[in-house]
Amino acid sequence: MDNKLNEIRRKIKLLRSEMQSAEDNIRKKLNRDEDCSEAATRLMAMRVTMVGLIGERNRLGGEERLLNVDERLKLDVRAVTRKPAIGAPGRRER
Repeated sequence: MDNKLNEIRRKIKLLRSEMQSAEDNIRKKLNRDEDCSEAATRLMAMRVTMVGLIGERNRLGGEERLLNVDERLKLDVRAVTRKPAIGAPGRRER
């Protein structure tokens, strides 16, 4: 079951990137005042597929809770800073 869940997550990730590409394509066409109805129809079909994949993922117990704004702001998302190794470029010896 874990392999199935991972496979669904991989499909969702791939589909998200395809959807972003399609959205960018639609924006470019709109900016050039071109017809984007075909691209928009494909994007809607991708969204239907995404809803199906998310439903299947949730049925297998892979539901991921989305954080609200307050919870996201409370997260500590600062980047971890590392000290460069001695003798590494960018570090001065004293």
